[in-house]
Amino acid sequence: MRLFTQSLTLSLGLVLIAGASAAGLMAQQTTVAGWTPELAMKVKNIGAVRVSPDGRKVVYTVSQAVMTPEKSEFVTQVWLANSDGTDALQLTFAEKSSDNPQWSPDGKMIAFTSSRSGKSNLYVLRLIGGEAEQTTDVKTGVGNFAWSPDGRQIAFLMRDAPSDDEEKSTKGKDDSRWVDEDIKMNRLQVINIEKDANGKREPRKLTGDYNVDGDFDWAPDGKTIAFTRTKMPKADYWTTGDLLAVEVASGTVKTIAATNAAESGPKYSPDGKWLLFLVSDDPPRWAGYRRMAVVATAGGDVKLLAETFDAQPNVIDWSADGKKIYFGETRGTVSRIYSLDLNSNAITELNKGNEVIGGPSLNRSQTMLGFTLQTNDRAPEAYVSQLATFSPQQVSKSNADLPKLPVGKTEAIKWKSSDGMEIEGLLTYPVNYQAGKRVPLLLIVHGGPTGVFTQSFLAGNRGVYPTEAFTARGYAMLRVNPRGSSGYGQKFRFANIKDWGGGDYQDLMTGVDEVIRLGVADPDRLGVMGWSYGGFMTSWIVTQTKRFKAASVGAGVTNLMSFIGTADIPSFIPDYFGEQPWENLEIYRAHSAMFHMKGVVTPTLVQHGEADERVPISQGYEFYNALKVRNVPSRMIVLPRMPHGPNEPKMVLKAKQTNLEWFEKYVGTN
Repeated sequence: MRLFTQSLTLSLGLVLIAGASAAGLMAQQTTVAGWTPELAMKVKNIGAVRVSPDGRKVVYTVSQAVMTPEKSEFVTQVWLANSDGTDALQLTFAEKSSDNPQWSPDGKMIAFTSSRSGKSNLYVLRLIGGEAEQTTDVKTGVGNFAWSPDGRQIAFLMRDAPSDDEEKSTKGKDDSRWVDEDIKMNRLQVINIEKDANGKREPRKLTGDYNVDGDFDWAPDGKTIAFTRTKMPKADYWTTGDLLAVEVASGTVKTIAATNAAESGPKYSPDGKWLLFLVSDDPPRWAGYRRMAVVATAGGDVKLLAETFDAQPNVIDWSADGKKIYFGETRGTVSRIYSLDLNSNAITELNKGNEVIGGPSLNRSQTMLGFTLQTNDRAPEAYVSQLATFSPQQVSKSNADLPKLPVGKTEAIKWKSSDGMEIEGLLTYPVNYQAGKRVPLLLIVHGGPTGVFTQSFLAGNRGVYPTEAFTARGYAMLRVNPRGSSGYGQKFRFANIKDWGGGDYQDLMTGVDEVIRLGVADPDRLGVMGWSYGGFMTSWIVTQTKRFKAASVGAGVTNLMSFIGTADIPSFIPDYFGEQPWENLEIYRAHSAMFHMKGVVTPTLVQHGEADERVPISQGYEFYNALKVRNVPSRMIVLPRMPHGPNEPKMVLKAKQTNLEWFEKYVGTN
């Protein structure tokens, strides 16, 4: 599981600017002959690409950054197009986001969630015309949902609402609470599409006093729903996942798989006789290991399927005949879609090339895939492909109006680390790079540590590092996938156990040495940055070497001991290091930047979200205050309201801008 870039993974949009703000921005942009952080905010994010049951239509979402003097918000809308990309039109227009569109089984309606009512509720839109109709009215919010096979019901997840007494206590400022007591659980609910005799739709709760986590799936006959149960709705409890099924009519629950491993992601076979799911190692490890498994719904032993290359498969679906399973997985710096033959356990790769495919899903007839696709120099768009022969067909043109500006050429390079382990990274050259010229190099470290750099579009409106602007300003960039990263197999991903700041540090430094050896990097003009685990590595790097002229530590773990006592995942670091601090104080001291501050001289920028529960802001303050005591040139910017990753456009833009300014000041390209 990835701690910092949430993906059990925890891999630890567009800008509309009104009035005078727009005029000021455009005046600024006309002076820049290339990508800027402001222009990058115009990139739209594409998601939830779902093909209709008959394969003729596609729905997808387009997310853009809306920034006005009074507003800073990513707003998502639902779009509809023919599967050949023609007749694209926007379906939703509310000021608040509409997300996660899903086709009804007959293809006549689309359901989606939206917070336009003040809470996230379910809406149904009939494609023959008319307004979207709100089908739920909840106090908390609707999470994941799924149509029943007959299209008469929708099952959904909803967090428990506060009681009347709790609401009164909150209003009267008498709202003290006990930690880990009276927890509000996520429960599975079901609601009819048609109204009852009183003209209402009342949800019916299906699950009891436990937390329903993540994905669930209807059986093909609509009589049962398989789901994952955890002890609490907290990130630290993913390890307690068990697989259960509930009878929709009666609410009777039976256990499918409950072991010391973590079970998740159930998916019924087309005939309903088998249940596919994911199972972790035993005991579950945060570094991540998953196998696909099947069990007969009538009962019997669990059968583990073939281990995949990276041991982190993301299940897409069964084939229509139930003989194959389709899944996606990262391989190196690209993404792949595979099929697994249940009879032979043979795994076949469906796609080639350097494209990065995201969110693949099969339509209900299991004939067509919907997904996003992007490359280093191509913005993401919605695509479809026939399943029988993988051949991507572009559907959306949401980013067609982006400025026609070049980004630096990117290539995957490999080198040997200090112990001989082969490491891969992405080297991006400055725009219009002249071979043989040495240029400043910026080392960027991903989160996780099980994150991975892939060959995705260089510009974007969500990342805190202005990679597109760096290349326009004359910098080369090296994005390394050190040991501990996903995409290179389970052994590689576990190679940093008890060794943060050891072999992974050498992987990064030898990567910089390789770019210098190639004649690209100027060894006297180096910078380093990273967010989350990347922030840990950046803080560690400046305590180990003086070779970098500037650093930027984003939401970094700087003190392993204080981290485990304040973060929302206290089991994470002890799982990596094998012991608690009171059992082995030295290993925590030896691997924390805070205990190696003597001698630090690198000018360092600290960035941190004020509402970060994953890596509490105290980690940033500890490091910043130590830098000040050391009289190291430093600044710390606090991003108010922000969780572990900035989720408001103005805060994302501020992070980009301050990073660009910092490296321009201390590394520079002139």
